[in-house]
Amino acid sequence: MKQAFIFIVLLSISLGNYAQIFDTLEQVNISNNRIRLQANTQTGKDIYVINMNKFSKSSALSIDDLLKFEAGIEIQQRGAAGSQADILLRGSTFQQVLILIDGVKLNDPITGHFSGYLPVVPGEIERIEILKGPAAAMFGSEAVGGVIHIITKTFFSYQQSKKSQTKLQAGLGEYALTTLNASTYVTGPKVNFSAGVLSNNTRGQRLRSNNLGYFYNNTFSASLSLPLCKNWTAALRSSYDMRDFAAQNYYTTFASDTAIEKVKTSWNQLKIKRTGTNAADQFDLAFKATTDNYLYNSISIANNNKSEQLIFNYLHNQNWKKINLSSGISYENKRIISNDRGNHQNNSLAVFSTATYQAGKFYINPGARLVNDQNYGTVFIPQLNLSFVHQSLAIRAGAGKAIRAADFTERFNNYNKPIVRGGSIGNPNLSAEQSTNIELGADFKSKHFKFSATGFIRDQQDVIDYIPTPYKQIPRNINLDSLGKFSYAKNVKTVNTKGLELNARFTTQIAKKASITAQSSLTWLDSKTSDSVPTFYILSHAKLLWQNNLFVKICGLEININAIYKERNASQAAAIKAVQGKSYMLIHTKIQYAFNAFSAFVNIQNIGNVNYTDLLGSRMPQRWVSAGISTEF
Repeated sequence: MKQAFIFIVLLSISLGNYAQIFDTLEQVNISNNRIRLQANTQTGKDIYVINMNKFSKSSALSIDDLLKFEAGIEIQQRGAAGSQADILLRGSTFQQVLILIDGVKLNDPITGHFSGYLPVVPGEIERIEILKGPAAAMFGSEAVGGVIHIITKTFFSYQQSKKSQTKLQAGLGEYALTTLNASTYVTGPKVNFSAGVLSNNTRGQRLRSNNLGYFYNNTFSASLSLPLCKNWTAALRSSYDMRDFAAQNYYTTFASDTAIEKVKTSWNQLKIKRTGTNAADQFDLAFKATTDNYLYNSISIANNNKSEQLIFNYLHNQNWKKINLSSGISYENKRIISNDRGNHQNNSLAVFSTATYQAGKFYINPGARLVNDQNYGTVFIPQLNLSFVHQSLAIRAGAGKAIRAADFTERFNNYNKPIVRGGSIGNPNLSAEQSTNIELGADFKSKHFKFSATGFIRDQQDVIDYIPTPYKQIPRNINLDSLGKFSYAKNVKTVNTKGLELNARFTTQIAKKASITAQSSLTWLDSKTSDSVPTFYILSHAKLLWQNNLFVKICGLEININAIYKERNASQAAAIKAVQGKSYMLIHTKIQYAFNAFSAFVNIQNIGNVNYTDLLGSRMPQRWVSAGISTEF
């Protein structure tokens, strides 16, 4: 009853969705389809844009903390402040969401669990574009449920005017929590420069068996852009990300699991771009290296994994009066060196083209990709989106296919160890996932209000997941303990998901120095599989997801309330006395007051002190209070 009361109160105050935070609900130009168009109305897709000014105003300590409360994005966190988070869109698995930084794929070849490890600090980010639904024709593998596209300031556009901006926010909290978010951005006629640090460290709250849920998560990134000659510019980024955290029961529900994990990532990216009157060419080159050290318990042998990823993209944009065309080529080489998974590599090459054609009030957006991958051969991936715009109303429809191959963990996990007594076992013979998606939606907007509704159906074949499997039914069990309990990676023949997404946005200036921005989004999902044996990840998504944000500003006082209500399948694990309830409601709040050049804030996460998990066994923190100061100059 208490949760229901809070639910009704929040619904009454949450009338809208953040547009650009504290801005009016003007149409936003996006680059998610590689051609700069107006979101939703011209693209025919459901696209949601997050202005990163929001981060410092919110209760979030990491970007996954921020995304947790954003419309239609489900974040399944195993730990706080960026320790680990799976990103889901439209009932996808965590493997089926593509992460991009300035148009370049970030997804790690080791595992999709690393997708939330973003090697760029919030202060360097201009905005985040969320594209919901399949986008494999435009961006490639993993874009089944959608795309998270991070656009950074120096790579977004080159600024010749002189200006500088430095932001600093530091805090202290319970359980020896220290936080730091600092960045600087300088522009001028010769060079644009951006750099920053995001640091969250704590000894942590108590976990099962009185272990501490510590984390030491630190990200450093820097980038610059400069003109080369007439119409040519270059941008370069280098970053380093370190995560050291308690990973108890992150991946198993065994009582012997007291795991700790360290993940280190380096990311280097180069962009060279030529801009003409009606055409542009862009070259992207990126190299990513990740090391992962995972120790299950004090008497086990640590998994040491190292992955490397080399990506090259070429993109050509051509604009005519009513037609915009974007075509290109993409190459990816990924490899792994592991004492657990062995040594492997994979190559992928693709050519693609997308277009937008305007015919009166109609916009037609076809796209296609021809990809050759060592895992599944040569595949053709088509997509078509349509939109009709009349004054304040836009109607959109789309259909598209997507494909995803198994990563190195799904194929080879626990494959190279001398003896394995339990856990997840890889399968090198997995088929690639394939899916077909159709959707229909509408958007209405006015000066202060916007409402969006989207319905979709996704049919999938050969979806990869871990399924409890007896020792004797695992084909390769030479290094498995015959008395152990195992989950084996398999293809589930069919998975059908249908869903409805409702988003409302409202913002208004109630006085000269007072404003309200509010959000409410509701996502309903229903998935069914052909497999009678329960899988772990396919059906782990929320059945009902209700996210709310309220921001009130009165003179120097700012109040930000974030709330989420989630319903999903209940589960329990007797071995560790863990119970995952059918539902939970979580509320974070941040109160900030500005005086002169500084602001002081109090941050309360999980204000209701709710005992909850996003995934069975991974205990999330209860109430956590911190405070600090921030400044900008």
